[in-house]
Amino acid sequence: MSLGAVEEETREIRLPADVDWHMLDKSRFFFLGAALFSGVSAALYPAIVLKTRQQVNLASIPCSKMAFLMLRQEGPRSFYRGFGTSLMGTIPARALYMAALEVTKSSIGKASVRVGFSEASSTTIANAAAGLSASMAAQLVWTPVDVVSQRLMVQGNFPKRGFSSIPTSNYTNGVDAFRKILRVDGIRGLYRGFGISALTYAPSSAVWWGSYSVAYRVMWDGISCYKCKWKNDVKNCENGKILEPNPLCMVGVQGVSAALASGVSALITMPFDTIKTRLQVLEGDRNSRGRPPSVAQTVRDLVKEGGFAACYRGLGPRWASMSMSAATMVTTYELLKRLSTKHQHQLNLS
Repeated sequence: MSLGAVEEETREIRLPADVDWHMLDKSRFFFLGAALFSGVSAALYPAIVLKTRQQVNLASIPCSKMAFLMLRQEGPRSFYRGFGTSLMGTIPARALYMAALEVTKSSIGKASVRVGFSEASSTTIANAAAGLSASMAAQLVWTPVDVVSQRLMVQGNFPKRGFSSIPTSNYTNGVDAFRKILRVDGIRGLYRGFGISALTYAPSSAVWWGSYSVAYRVMWDGISCYKCKWKNDVKNCENGKILEPNPLCMVGVQGVSAALASGVSALITMPFDTIKTRLQVLEGDRNSRGRPPSVAQTVRDLVKEGGFAACYRGLGPRWASMSMSAATMVTTYELLKRLSTKHQHQLNLS
């Protein structure tokens, strides 16, 4: 998001004013955030389950056939396996993510302006740095939750009708999975894949927030010019007169910018996500010392199964879920910040 008005040559565009960290009522921000993002997670969870199933299966099964087989053989509840565990971990992980995001964005943005960067450059730098730090903070909570929830997602992963899958242990619930993983592999088992998770999500988050900022600003530039021409007010645009953004238009620009940014991010980081998922989920093929396979071994197994294309299994559901999640998350997040903004008298006291 913008740190203020962006000046480009002789024309100035008024972007929606950003809500800084000090302007937020923190208790309302985290409470409403937990409720709003829980709803978003519930809506998008089936796509994540489909993506995970595709990544761990030895055979390449199309997304539509995977969904049909799950529905026929395991019932509708299979699309929400592990959701309770995931939701319980999402709340603290999201809280850490949002706090790190806003604190970093506010401090880096102000510092880069003082150093001499333009408002536009400062916005991009601040968003990229905030995305990186927020993702790293959230991974401390999210990795163990991811390991447990993904183990639950693939239970019942059908080896029937010629579709082979790599076996995993059977768990009754999230607590049982947590205990068994801890007993077999210790705390390292819960943080299996942490390094590649950070390699997947931290750069992805930095690229996403940075590219989102650029796309958002470029789209507002185009809309501003269009509105000037539509109103036959090109002269005022050239003289630096500012057009106020329409709230409905703002939501549309946010959603489209988020979807565009997430599509690129999903394509770049997909191989890392596939490797991460296999490391966290699979228990078979341990080495001679009884340890789980390494990153290098996982990559070799994937290439042996289906070439480099095997690293992109589940790309369709991941792309769709990331695009929908990003568009929903950004619009919900901006709504959340405005709902959590302190009243004027509170701002004067803080």
